[in-house]
Amino acid sequence: MKVLVIGGAGYIGSHCVKALLNAGHQVIVFDNLSNGHIKQQDNVQIFNGDIRNKKDLEQIFVATDFDAVMHFAAKIEVKESQSDPGNYYENNVCGTINILEAMRKHEVKTIVFSSTAAVYGNPTEIPLKETSEKKPINTYGRTKLMVEQILEDYHTAYGLSAVVFRYFNAAGAATDGSIGEVHHPESHLIPILLDKLTNGGEFTVNGNDYDTPDKTAIRDFVHVMDIAQAHVLGLEHAHFEKPFDIFNIGSGEGFSIKQVIEQAEKITGKQLNVIFGPRRAGDPSRLVADSSKLREKLGWKPEYSSLDTILQTALHWYKKNQK
Repeated sequence: MKVLVIGGAGYIGSHCVKALLNAGHQVIVFDNLSNGHIKQQDNVQIFNGDIRNKKDLEQIFVATDFDAVMHFAAKIEVKESQSDPGNYYENNVCGTINILEAMRKHEVKTIVFSSTAAVYGNPTEIPLKETSEKKPINTYGRTKLMVEQILEDYHTAYGLSAVVFRYFNAAGAATDGSIGEVHHPESHLIPILLDKLTNGGEFTVNGNDYDTPDKTAIRDFVHVMDIAQAHVLGLEHAHFEKPFDIFNIGSGEGFSIKQVIEQAEKITGKQLNVIFGPRRAGDPSRLVADSSKLREKLGWKPEYSSLDTILQTALHWYKKNQK
């Protein structure tokens, strides 16, 4: 298939592009490069455009006939979404409607959408199922849930085929070190850990009074390459089965922040200077996915999502690219 990957120069998008190419698909990337990086895609055509600009989308859809779209072009910082919600609604919701309307106009009937576990809010059950209660507690999560509902409406009214993936904690990097995680500023746990272990400085753990065995929060980390493989399977499911379908992507295993720190210290051979700060508002004690639907329905089998592999590949990327 010929696939337009919107946000394909970003962290997860770039790994999905790599997986699509390996599976024999043709890819064009559409990205405004606000969080994406051209160096993530050396051998792929990149169109510099913004989903908030209808003219940019019209240009790319006029230039090429696509079989499907993958959409990763969301703003994702929870704290920023609370302080500047208008920006998040404009990009994540209005921008997605622009994509869907361009798809309708040019008769592209298949989309794979990047959603988030943030749609669940404070979990009412662990592990979380796709059917679990959804009460997002921040603007970021609300925008993603709104888009899920919009996609379902477009499926019902216009026959759009849509697969939605709710990510838990994406982590790691390509095993060959060619692409990895780059955010400015960095806000994700593992890259910050590796930076502090390499360069020194204090690392703050947000909260050590959770209802967990070691009192630090438990999260479900899933390797970005396993996420990418799920998207290849999801693309084929969306294109041939014509569904509206939602899947969790997680390893199904939770690790505490303390466990992640200890394993990172082990693989680097260095000691981290850890201090404990207050909890972040709205952070639940545990977030762990039930990904059985993805495994059973699409045959997904995570290959890289052990904590050791996640950290080893992230460290390889860091040493190769971030000095």
